[in-house]
Amino acid sequence: MFLYHYFDSTTGPFVSLSELSAEEAETVLHSVKATKPGSLCAKRDDAYMENRHRCEKMMRAEFVKKGGVMSRTTPHYMIVGPCHWLSTWYENSSFLKIPIDEFDVRTISFTYGDSMPTFSPKVNDGREYRKWLYTLEEIRQVIDRYGLPQDWNSDGNYGPERYIEAQIWSDETINRYRRKSL
Repeated sequence: MFLYHYFDSTTGPFVSLSELSAEEAETVLHSVKATKPGSLCAKRDDAYMENRHRCEKMMRAEFVKKGGVMSRTTPHYMIVGPCHWLSTWYENSSFLKIPIDEFDVRTISFTYGDSMPTFSPKVNDGREYRKWLYTLEEIRQVIDRYGLPQDWNSDGNYGPERYIEAQIWSDETINRYRRKSL
């Protein structure tokens, strides 16, 4: 299994708005809207950071219940397998592909679909993977049942899940790849 991280090559990989103060994150979002209006990131609403923090808090609490190992308060985001759609999010799109064996899997949680709609109070379609966080062993069982969303829902016509998100709660492996991409 490979984890992918898509990013804008002018910014670099694993840059996180969640690590910034509310004011700094707002400044960055306004800058993206002004300088990269064609990017999907420029289309985020004004409540994005508030919703992102709420979601990360819920994921952290769920991962603690599952015995997850965390050295970060917010995760780095990756996905399981490639997803062409994510390459369209950035004007200068690039990606990293990392074998999951390079990570301590106890530091990785997963959502079937993006974590924001997965934990959104607005998405209530009754699918079993809503409001649910998985370990590696658990997500493999879900993949066996449903496959990869990017295979059956590449255009988003069947719901918000278009990939499986991996939340990396450690910097150890991430820092090695930050240096490689510079």
